[in-house]
Amino acid sequence: MISHWAELAVDSHLLRSLYSVIPSLESVHLRSFHLDWRGPALTLRIDLPAYPGPDRVPPEWFERGHDTLQLHVHFAAVEDLTVHGWIPSFPVGVSLAALAYRRVLVRIAEAGFELSFTSSDSLTVGHISSYRITETGSDEVPHTFVSRLDTRMFTSLPGTHESTFYERV
Repeated sequence: MISHWAELAVDSHLLRSLYSVIPSLESVHLRSFHLDWRGPALTLRIDLPAYPGPDRVPPEWFERGHDTLQLHVHFAAVEDLTVHGWIPSFPVGVSLAALAYRRVLVRIAEAGFELSFTSSDSLTVGHISSYRITETGSDEVPHTFVSRLDTRMFTSLPGTHESTFYERV
């Protein structure tokens, strides 16, 4: 039984520094998913449903009016992948169910969209960024990244051709 997804993350210390209680994945905005043939691996790019409190974020995030935290969740040893439909523009629920042999079943099923797969039960979290979402819900705006390397390389989301961002978490 998985009580919280962050328990599976091997590197959740950054999230724990930003949140007193890390939000669940019950109502996230799924921005994209990236398949990496070398893994086989899959990375979800999501906006968490709650923003950290003002006492937990760097002052520049608060000063810039940021209201959304985005991150990548990387799943390794992916098998049994099924994808139907198109990514919805509304929040989706990501469910994780424990399986035998340290595996998990990951499933997103919303109106007109289904993504499911099994993976290792060890997740990696990365490319954590903060931004102010637009009225249309777009994330194509300047982002402030937690990682020093991401901060030096990017001021907003790079194009999907940027393998250093989408293939490495």
